Amino acid sequence: MQPVGHHIAEFNIGTLAHDWDDPRVADFVNNLDRVNAVAARSPGFVWRMTDDDMDAAQKDTGGVLGGNPRTASTLSVWEDVESLEHFVWNTVHKRFYDRRGEWYDEAENTGPRLVMWWLAEGERPTIGDAKARLDHLAAHGDSDYAFGWAHLRAARAAGQGDAA
Repeated sequence: MQPVGHHIAEFNIGTLAHDWDDPRVADFVNNLDRVNAVAARSPGFVWRMTDDDMDAAQKDTGGVLGGNPRTASTLSVWEDVESLEHFVWNTVHKRFYDRRGEWYDEAENTGPRLVMWWLAEGERPTIGDAKARLDHLAAHGDSDYAFGWAHLRAARAAGQGDAA
C-alpha cells in the first residue's frame, strides 16, 4: 500500500546491444524524446532526471553505474502506481517496451532492471539512491524498501492496496 505523503520512484537500467550511434538501435534512440515527452505530459508525472544529468551518471567511469557507454536508464517519480502503470502499459512507451529485445544485450542484462520504492513527496532521488535500491532488490528480493511489479501485484491481491 502506498504510504500517505509518498510518491513512487522508479529506476530502470539496461545495456544496449550496440553503441548509441549504431543503426540497429536507431529506432530506440530516435524515439527517446517522444517517449519522455509523453511521460512528462502524463497525469501523475512528477519528475524525471534530466537527460544531461542521466548521461553524465551513465558515462561516469567512477560512478555507481560503472561507466559503460551503452547504458540506458531512467529515473523518475510519479504521484502513484496507477499513474506510472498507465504510462508504462497504455501509452506509446508500451510499443517500445515490447521491442526491448531488439535493442538490449541480454547477456549484459542479468538481474533486475527495474526497481521502485516509496519516496516522501517533494524529495528527488539520486542515482546513488536508485542504484542502492536496485542492488538491494537483487540481493534480497522484493521488500517495502525496493520492489518490482510483482510485489505491487501481490499487495493488491492481498487487499493491501490498489496497486497493480
